[in-house]
Amino acid sequence: MAKMGLSVEEPEKGCCGMAGSFGFESGKYEVSMKIAETNLLPAVRGAGAETYIVADGFSCRTQIQQGTGKRALHTAELLHLAFTRPLLPPPSK
Repeated sequence: MAKMGLSVEEPEKGCCGMAGSFGFESGKYEVSMKIAETNLLPAVRGAGAETYIVADGFSCRTQIQQGTGKRALHTAELLHLAFTRPLLPPPSK
């Protein structure tokens, strides 16, 4: 990422709370969201509009989208953008 001219900030290590299908299972939504709210979702909400949000796990990207309204890219998507055009600020929702 640094060679692409990007600085990288990682939120404190933790879990997105979705854990595969866990967050979709009946009765587990609140626990899933509490876990996500410990580190991940506040960090994503606090990221500026010019910040790319990157998460490789499908469940993590889903939790980010549903919990913040922001779209997280897979690392491969970010690399594709870097190779096909200059990296510009991320598109809004």
